[in-house]
This record gives sequence, structure tokens and C-alpha cells, in this order.
Amino acid sequence: MTILHTPTTGAVLNPFVLVDNAAGLITFVSEVFDVKETPEAHSEMPDGKLIHSELRLGAVDLMIVDRQEGWPLRPGMLQVWVEDVAAVLDRATERGATVVTGATPFYGETTLGRLLDPWQNLWWLYAPAPGQPDPVPHWDDEGSDTVFTTLDATLRSLR
Repeated sequence: MTILHTPTTGAVLNPFVLVDNAAGLITFVSEVFDVKETPEAHSEMPDGKLIHSELRLGAVDLMIVDRQEGWPLRPGMLQVWVEDVAAVLDRATERGATVVTGATPFYGETTLGRLLDPWQNLWWLYAPAPGQPDPVPHWDDEGSDTVFTTLDATLRSLR
């Protein structure tokens, strides 16, 4: 039995985030990842707040809307494959993001980095790193390594 339907354009699953100042987040994502908002998807309420917007990252649409009065914030935890993790971290910090995990060798010939944007979206950045050996975890006395501890500390700090 087939459960999922793959549309002719786009992906089966697309993230949707609900933030204050959606226009600011759209600008941030556009500048950091060098993508454009899809103009025909831009929909505003009479008060000017965005009720729908989309930015295409590869084959996936990131949908961003403004929080309406009485609605809770729903920032995202988003994974993006990029060419150069360190360069994207630099572009993001220039635009107000905080580095959570610097560019770090990760399993499967990959580099991992994480950033927290000003809207509290947590971004996992991955880049291929062919020929890079799998790292040996640097476990401390508490049984954790940098990849885990940076994520854990950031998530515990968010309110």
C-alpha cells in the first residue's frame, strides 16, 4: 500500500515555521543560503502579516508565516546540506545567528555545524567531506562529546 504521494514538483515533506517577523527570517534565509522567496506563494493578511510564504532550498519548500495574536511560536529544527559548513556559519553569524557547533568532522565523510538564528530556529548544516576519516568521539567523564554537548546546552537554554 502506498501512503505517501510525491508531487510532480517539490518534496513529500516540507517544513513550516511560525515566528515573529517572518519577513526578517525570509531575508535571513535568502541571504545565508542564497535562495529567493517564491513570489506567487507570498500571502499577507489585511494587517500585513504573512499567512504564507515559501523559499525553495533544493527540492524542499521552507514555509514561513507570522505568528498571529494568541498563536504560540513554532520555530524549527532544520537540516540543510551545503557545500561549505564554515562559510555558511560565517554568513549566518554576520546576520545575527549564533554558532552552536562549529564545523566539526562527523560520521560518514561529513562535516557538521549548527547555528541558532535570531528566531530560535536551530539549523543543522552538513557538507560532504570525501576522504575524511570517521572521527573518534571525544567522550568526557560525563559520557558526552562536542557534537552532543553543544546541542544539549543550546536546547536547554531556549525558553
